[in-house]
Amino acid sequence: MTSAIPTEPIGSIPRPPELLQAVQDHAAGKTSLHTLEGAYDDAIKKTIRQFEATGSPIITDGEQSKPSFATYPVAGGRNVIESGGLVVTFSDRHVRALPKLISGPFRYQQYASDYVKKARGFTSLPLKQAVISASLLSTLYPEKSIQGYSREAFTEDLIQEVTKDISGSLRAGAEVVQVDFTEAPLARKLDPGGKLLKEFVAINNEVFSRLKPGERERVGVHVCKGGDWDSTHSGEVDYAEVLPEVFELKVPRFYFAIAGEADPDRTLKLRVIKAAKFIDLKNLGTTDDCGFAPFGDDSSTSRELAFAKIRARVDGTRRAEKKLR
Repeated sequence: MTSAIPTEPIGSIPRPPELLQAVQDHAAGKTSLHTLEGAYDDAIKKTIRQFEATGSPIITDGEQSKPSFATYPVAGGRNVIESGGLVVTFSDRHVRALPKLISGPFRYQQYASDYVKKARGFTSLPLKQAVISASLLSTLYPEKSIQGYSREAFTEDLIQEVTKDISGSLRAGAEVVQVDFTEAPLARKLDPGGKLLKEFVAINNEVFSRLKPGERERVGVHVCKGGDWDSTHSGEVDYAEVLPEVFELKVPRFYFAIAGEADPDRTLKLRVIKAAKFIDLKNLGTTDDCGFAPFGDDSSTSRELAFAKIRARVDGTRRAEKKLR
């Protein structure tokens, strides 16, 4: 039976301890790449089986083989350095430093379509694939221009690569592609005047404008206050300062992290039962509040708790459907 209220996951699931250990061992030169790839495959299969058991009508691979939701395209690239880019400070004062580009051209080392192809071999259920936004990757270009590679040239290469990432994921079998735009509230935090957020929206819209007919209808944008180790980077930013610009994005689907808000009813009235009074059911859906481990080393949430929350989302949505009939 087709659900009256669609429900989708966001993406990441905490990696199992044995995978985290395999990643550490490979980084220390203790194990081979072959061994690490086997650990990735085992984690993906295990995650998909657990995802299927939740009853979720669409699933993900849990981003088990992504180093992070943000940096997977450039991991291992010879023309990037691991730090030196945008530094993001979270509410518990820990930081994440994004990579920095040191020479051109900008090219992806890993496309999300490869994750889809791998996961497609382990399940027949519809798959959702998360990709990183052009706006966040735009911060890789340093303030000082790169000799022989202008910011304009970088921006054009970036837009082409992100477009390829989205289109390739859809062709590989993803039912829907989710563009992670968690930096939207961060942009407002860094630039209260709003110029940075407008620039971020503009570059993302340029990507969306280059998608082929029929592709954009299967793309959505995810916005949250940034989650990592049970803290956020922009929790103090009011969604009211972000949503008008976000809704300028030329896509049909939006995923917002609402449950963690101090007053979730105030933020777009997105609780299912109450929201149905204001929004046609065909335009309303439920989703997880955020990814459970956007960065690969985040083990602050257990896999058991993550899947329990997913089951609660699925069951809660079904109960809401019955109550609204």
